[in-house]
Amino acid sequence: MKRFLLTVTILTSAYTASKADEGMWMLTDLKEQNATAMMELGLQIPVESIYNPDSVSLKDAVVQFGGGCTGEVISGEGLVLTNHHCGYAYIQQHSSVEHDYLTDGFWAMSRREELPCKGLSVTFIDRILDITGYVQEQLKHDPDPQGVNYLSPKYLKEVAVRFALEEGLTLPKGYKLELKAFYGGNRYYLFIKKVYTDIRMVGAPPSSIGKFGADTDNWMWPRHTGDFSLFRIYANANGEPADYSPVNMPLRVKNPLKISLKGYNEGDFAFVMGFPGTTFRYMISSEVRERMETTNFMRIHVRDARQQLLNKEMQADDATRIHYAAVYARSANAWKNALGMNEGLVDLDVFDAKRAQEQELLQWEAARGDTACAAAYRRIEEIVKYRRQALYHQQAIQEALITGMDFMRIPSTTALENALKKKNSKHIRLAADSLKLAADKYFRSVPFPQVERDVAKEMMRVYAEFIPAEQRISIFKIIDKRFKGDANRFIDACFEHSMFGSRENFEEFIEKPTLHKLESDWMVLFKYSIMDGLLQTALVMQNANKEYNRAHQVWVKGMMDMRLAKGLPIYPDANLTLRFTYGQVLPYSPKDGEVYKTYTTLDGVMAKEDPDNWEFVVPGKLKELYRTKDYGRYGLPNGQMPVCFIINTDQTGGNSGSPVFNARGELIGTGFDRNYEGLTGDIAFHPTLQRALCVDIRYTLFIIDKFAGASHLIKEMDIVE
Repeated sequence: MKRFLLTVTILTSAYTASKADEGMWMLTDLKEQNATAMMELGLQIPVESIYNPDSVSLKDAVVQFGGGCTGEVISGEGLVLTNHHCGYAYIQQHSSVEHDYLTDGFWAMSRREELPCKGLSVTFIDRILDITGYVQEQLKHDPDPQGVNYLSPKYLKEVAVRFALEEGLTLPKGYKLELKAFYGGNRYYLFIKKVYTDIRMVGAPPSSIGKFGADTDNWMWPRHTGDFSLFRIYANANGEPADYSPVNMPLRVKNPLKISLKGYNEGDFAFVMGFPGTTFRYMISSEVRERMETTNFMRIHVRDARQQLLNKEMQADDATRIHYAAVYARSANAWKNALGMNEGLVDLDVFDAKRAQEQELLQWEAARGDTACAAAYRRIEEIVKYRRQALYHQQAIQEALITGMDFMRIPSTTALENALKKKNSKHIRLAADSLKLAADKYFRSVPFPQVERDVAKEMMRVYAEFIPAEQRISIFKIIDKRFKGDANRFIDACFEHSMFGSRENFEEFIEKPTLHKLESDWMVLFKYSIMDGLLQTALVMQNANKEYNRAHQVWVKGMMDMRLAKGLPIYPDANLTLRFTYGQVLPYSPKDGEVYKTYTTLDGVMAKEDPDNWEFVVPGKLKELYRTKDYGRYGLPNGQMPVCFIINTDQTGGNSGSPVFNARGELIGTGFDRNYEGLTGDIAFHPTLQRALCVDIRYTLFIIDKFAGASHLIKEMDIVE
């Protein structure tokens, strides 16, 4: 490589005085920025064994699982460990009333029984290149009439391809480039990825283990869940990515993780690698208030209403439960996150901390005779005030009318509409055939129209509750005029008369499509109205957000400069790229008089058991293993069976499934959650309260071996006792 070193490295060993428990660090910076601090905390292996751009390292066994989770390779035959909730959609994909793997679990006892997962990918990070200098040079010369290139994914994709061509980088099948902006567009990293798409489900415990505690325990500590699942990567004969084929073979991996049964003690060093999703550590205080009162507010209230209705339907019917399981889980997870974040932002005085941080930067800048950050700060405050109403409405539309209504995923009718307007019989026939295929896929995705109808009515009620009549999307004018303001009657009309209300309606329409029927179709009109509502809010915010991004870039640059001048570390916000975080196995005190210890045991599972509550049902076989204390080599010397533990590493969504390592670089657990008191962490890290929740690897192996009887999987692994 010749030119990717065009950037200026600002990281020095002086940064090691930082707090070890905060930071989602770039792996490229570990040696210069974090090595000394980690050694002082207890790291026993060279930093080069964690990340080495020129050789195999632990990094090469950490994968992005799907689009929003992490996994780790734990055998030389491509076996991947991740969370149960990360694999949940694929467990659901293979489930039916006859084969209810969500309830009963699934274990492939041979390779032939491993199930292909449609749409699932596993991604390795081959190389990480800091090409800030190169990107900045391109930005100087490329036309940019809108002034948005520096953050534009489309533009950065073009630059990535250009860089690869100039550097002579060849990308075989399965390899991808991803160039992303960091620090608000002040730095740029290129990720060279290797993506495998033949992924097969190997094992998953029943939900009574993998989802034990469900919504009640979600985001809470103490926790007692076996939140894990197993998948396998398949490749062609050469070990390269390939589409699914029966002749593909398990991927041969040179560097699977070693697994430790030695456990951990309070105070032990630990580190994590994964793909954290999104953080907002550089928000100013007015942005925090905006987040609370718009995005979080809508998530809390809209999702709560939808979940109550869905939960009732799911408990009444197994087929309904299986169909909505993944949707409900994702919704409930985000709902509780928003609820806990809003509570924490107030209880932990985050606003005061943010204001103190702001004043520190402004005073430092003023002492240097500069005013750039002060101007950026004022502009951000102005923009936040200006866009608030539009953002509030946008979130209401998104949560209630798009995310909240599955039936709004109806296929596009634009092609058929255009063909009908032109009266071109050939184009009409082609568009109709295409729409038939899309409609068939849509109807298969919504097999419970009565549930969809009931949910839609509730979502319309909630939307109208929070948005004044004069601001609502245009369809409400039709509801007022044609349905006397009764939104329930309108929804009934959608399902009874729209072409997408039922397969029968669609077949009747498509047999003889007309422009009049299409243009007056209630569901189509509803969808157009929603899209128009989104567009109107987006237009209000478009210029404001462009100005915000520029001001934010200046603000973050100021923060970087100040910390550099003070010899302090800095790390970029999370953006679903590979990161590193480290800390210790530590207890915490959520409030006066309460102390939570570092681990839980199977004793706690049994104490929580409630056979009348689906969230706390304990399988009979697990109870028998507990009664006989048949823990094998996985139990503690005191006769207990460990289940979960906590560490003070800095993690967020996307870290689900992340490997947790001990000081020797051996796998001791799998991260799956944060604690409720730490939900402010996306905006402000709280070192004494924020904890990452992890499944103890010994509990994972115990369930695989003793509970499931899948000892053939254990034999694949490199286990250190």
